[in-house]
Parts: sequence; structure tokens; C-alpha cells
Amino acid sequence: MESAVSAASALFEPYTLRSLTIPNRVWMAPMCQYSAEASGPEAGVAGDWHFAHYAARAAGGTGLILVEATAVSPEGRISPADLGIWNDSQVAALRRIAAFLESQGTVPGIQLAHAGRKASTDRPWLGGAPLKPDNADGTDSTDSKGGWQPVGPSPLAWSEQHTVPTELTVDQIKGVAAQFADAAARALDAGFKVVEIHGAHGYLIGQFLSPHSNRRTDEYGGSFENRTRLALEVTDAVRAVWPEELPLFFRVSATDWLEEGGWTTEETVRLAALLKEHGVDLLDVSSGGNASGVRIPTGPGYQVPFAARIREESPLAVAAVGLITEPAQAEKILANGEADAVLLGRELLRDPSWARRAARELGGAVRVPEQYGYAI
Repeated sequence: MESAVSAASALFEPYTLRSLTIPNRVWMAPMCQYSAEASGPEAGVAGDWHFAHYAARAAGGTGLILVEATAVSPEGRISPADLGIWNDSQVAALRRIAAFLESQGTVPGIQLAHAGRKASTDRPWLGGAPLKPDNADGTDSTDSKGGWQPVGPSPLAWSEQHTVPTELTVDQIKGVAAQFADAAARALDAGFKVVEIHGAHGYLIGQFLSPHSNRRTDEYGGSFENRTRLALEVTDAVRAVWPEELPLFFRVSATDWLEEGGWTTEETVRLAALLKEHGVDLLDVSSGGNASGVRIPTGPGYQVPFAARIREESPLAVAAVGLITEPAQAEKILANGEADAVLLGRELLRDPSWARRAARELGGAVRVPEQYGYAI
């Protein structure tokens, strides 16, 4: 059964982008599960865990679910256990998830990603250490644990423990944009209605954006225009295959949290305007991840001011993320005009039915599955 949406709560007002209407502003941020097969024909394929994980949040009333960072190529995975979308076998499993989300009134979305120099690491609960690449002759090194050689804009490792990445050639950079386009076409085939390009958290696109990680001297390095070139080329490539009537998101780190020599909020505002011109509809505003050892002053809603500034100073709609845990807190962000929607991360891991709880507290309403309706 589905109850009428109350106008009393901004959090439960529908939100329309292009021809797509999302039933509320409670959205699920992409969060890696590191639970796919690491090798063989099932590598990168979504399994039972992924289905159950996303299905629970859809049944709980979440308006939009962005499936976790899904690699556009094998070497673009953060870990060997990441989801992938570089072949048709992966599409079949994702199609089952997208169809179920839509059946529950939830808009299915997916984040497309390439980890760049931060690729080839172990699962977080196993320590998350970098995995050494296999030997040059193709044999496994004794401690590789399925690792591979990462790539990046420059031969600069993310930390002292990480493998120094191979610097991408211009032709290889063009190939990355093509991989994102192929992945977007597969996402459409799988039934997703929103695609998000991952340009945040120090992964490949973010590595190109920041002078901290990009020391190139060609057309992809140096000036702001050059460092943003890959982000815009990927956006153009994805927009070319993504239907005009469906929205495109871009996730960005608003700052590297470095005092100097890093990506800044001012540059994020400039990038937002360019992304709008290239067909992006909403900026998913996060921060950090590109520099190791940086201390980030976290606290409730600590990244919301970045979203608020970008929303005020650029033409893009924005979603806020970062320790948003309480319904009243989320409602205030929207009521104050700091963001157009909120993205919940770990709080939705703790409470799959957070949207339903928030609706009770705020006087809103969410869809309740018929199987639960008599009890709720």
C-alpha cells in the first residue's frame, strides 16, 4: 500500500530531475560491500548479499538507491571483491537488483567508478592493505593475493605502502572515457534510472582534478582547464549514451583538506558550472580521500557547508552527505536550502528502514510493502 505524501515535511516531497520523479529526498549513498567474487567468470558479479542488502533499504522506503562504486574495468576496482560492470554477465545480476528496487517504488541508481592509484587493496575488514601486483611474467607473486598494477595520472603512490601507479598515456586516458561510456550503456540495459560518475575520494577522476596527485605537463595536467579535462570528457562520453530524459549525477570531493597544493572548494564551484553545461543534473558533494594522513574535522553534518556553498554559487542541484543521522537534522538541511536531497551512508547500514522512521517523526509518508502493511 502507498500513503499520500505529506507536504509538512520537505524530506518527503518528491523531487523531479528531467523526466524522472524520485518519491522523496531520502537517498542512499554508494557504499562498497566488497562482497563479489574476486576472479574467474563470476568476478565482479553481484550476488545474494548485494540483492538482500539493497532490497532491504528499498522496502524501508528509501527514495533513491545508488548502488555502490561499480568498476568500469578490472583494474579500476578498489579491491578484487568489488562489483564490476565491464561485461554482460555482470549486467544480468544487476538487472535483478534494479528491477526489485523499482518494484518497491525506489529509483534504482548506480555509481560508475575507476579507483586509479588507489586500486588493488584488500577488503577493509582484512586490513585494507595494498595488494602487490603479479609478477611481470604473468605468474602470481607470493604475496599478491590477487593484486594488480594500478594506474594514475602521474607515478605518485597514494601512500608509502601503496604501489607506485603506472602513468596513463593520452590514448589510455581516452580509453578510460570509453570505458565509462560502455559502463553507462550497460547500466541502462540493467534498468538503472540514474547514473553517477565517481569523481570523489581520491579515485581516478579526482586524482586528475587535484594538483596534489596530478603532476602532468600535457593537456591533462597543470591548469584548472587541463586537470578538469578528464572529468568533462567522461561526462560527455556518458551523456552521449545516457538517455536525455534520465538524470546524470557526479560525485565530487569539495576539498582535499590540504592547506596548499590540493583541490579546493573554489575549484569545485567552477567545476560545477562546467558540469552543468556538459549535462550533469546534480552534484553529490563529499570531501577528502585524495591525500593520505590528512586529519578531517568530522562531526554531524560536517560536509553540508560545502554542499550549501556549491548550491548557492553554482547552477547545479546538490545532495549533501556526511554524518547525517537524525530525521530532524536532515529536514533542517532541506528547509534551510542547504541541499536538494540528503544522502545517507552508514546510518542506512544501521537502520534499513530509516526513511520510515523519519516519516513517522516528521509527519511524512513512504510506501509500505503490502507484506508489511498490516503490521505497520
